[in-house]
Amino acid sequence: MTSARTSRSRLFLGRLWFVVALCSLTHGESTPALQNHPSHPGLPVRADLMDGSSLQFRSLARNANLTAARGGGAAVVAVPDSQLNASYGTFKVWRIDETTFNFKVFNRQFVSVGGDGSVVATAAAPGAAETFKIVRNAGDKNRVRIRAPNGRFLHVKRDYSVVADHGESTSWSEDDPSVFAMTNVGDMHGEFQICNGYGTAKAAPVLRNHWNTFIVEEDFKFIASNGLNAVRIPVGWWIASDPNPPAPFVGGSLDALDKAFKWAEKYKLWVIIDLHAAPGSQNGYEHSASRDGSQEWGTNDTSIAQTVQVIDFLASRYAASPSLLAMGLMNEPMAPGVTLDSLVKYYKAGYAAARRHTTKAYVVMSTRLAGDSGELLSFFGGGLPGAVIDVHYYVFNNTFTNMTARQNIDFIENNYAADLRGLTTRNGPLSFVGEWVAVWNVQNATKAEYQRLAQVQMEVYGRATFGWAYWTLKNVNNYWSMEWMIKNGYISLKRH
Repeated sequence: MTSARTSRSRLFLGRLWFVVALCSLTHGESTPALQNHPSHPGLPVRADLMDGSSLQFRSLARNANLTAARGGGAAVVAVPDSQLNASYGTFKVWRIDETTFNFKVFNRQFVSVGGDGSVVATAAAPGAAETFKIVRNAGDKNRVRIRAPNGRFLHVKRDYSVVADHGESTSWSEDDPSVFAMTNVGDMHGEFQICNGYGTAKAAPVLRNHWNTFIVEEDFKFIASNGLNAVRIPVGWWIASDPNPPAPFVGGSLDALDKAFKWAEKYKLWVIIDLHAAPGSQNGYEHSASRDGSQEWGTNDTSIAQTVQVIDFLASRYAASPSLLAMGLMNEPMAPGVTLDSLVKYYKAGYAAARRHTTKAYVVMSTRLAGDSGELLSFFGGGLPGAVIDVHYYVFNNTFTNMTARQNIDFIENNYAADLRGLTTRNGPLSFVGEWVAVWNVQNATKAEYQRLAQVQMEVYGRATFGWAYWTLKNVNNYWSMEWMIKNGYISLKRH
């Protein structure tokens, strides 16, 4: 280990949510209320039928559910409950406006209407023939009719076929075969949903207000005064096009990142820039700006090249800052959608792009979700100076549902510790626990147990040669907020 590497090893990092706004959607009209998902600090947005919302439609007259036969590539039909495949009977929306949508099916085709009124799910991309309006009953917004592009309404016939041939007239009764009970079985709560849901004119002031108020200079002072020495700042790929990013995103995130660097320099903090959202989405989650849960990154060379350009832009812009500690090439790519070959190809090119502008900054490369955390070691070897492998360790997923407090602690001290040891090699890259949080599934845990959970994780993850980062600095859910945990005596960092 070189002296430069030694001087920057064992970093204790406070995770900072600053640039990419990941949030929950909530119902509301002109001034929606604020709500939050535990991992996503919140913004006010309309929760009703945003991009990626998953809808199911049940014909009340036929007592049957709309479904894409074979999951797509064939007709849209209606089937009784006993024959329903829930995945095939779920339609993800692409929002055009508050009432107008495209419907995407399981196999990624879009629902269309033919000239004869037939309803099929065969289109590879949406157009005029794939554009529908959801007309809602005034007294029950979940009782709906679906107006097709031909101006007629979808209608379930007695043989369970579906056609777009019903007229305007309806009593909204359960006898009308064009009336459906609509159920929303899932929403997505990311920056794409905010920007496309609001529209540019409304989204811009909402996001800029968030960037100007959610994290401020005083937070950097708090970070520095509590034994933390760096911040990990997530960004989206469109930041490289600021102030005029491609639709639906709005400008302003680059200015927020510039401010963060100024504050970091003032309070002698390091900055890790982490690419949280790659073009096409590297994991299908809302925090990677997926429109509908699809994962498209890395399926072609274009998305890889575009992502390399983003790294080149960011490294060039901040290489001269004394606070630039590391460039994170990509957060949480998901296997098997992101293949190891495509990821290695990108990491090599992204590393080279960062090195064109800085030889001092570390280059952080995340392991794949649902992959082997050690799979990248054979690629790294000892040939990439300043390389860092990033792993994320959590204890609140389904694996830990029935575990006691003691069993959670044992898992961290045994399983996660062993995994971390396997990543820490003499001549290989540094190891980094890039995300963790003192949150678990243990019900009615005491303060002392939460303190123990946090302390054990800091001890174990502190063995990583590049340190750790807590998710996140601020959150309305107390244990997810490092600020709250510190202020209320659950975490103490000054002695580390």
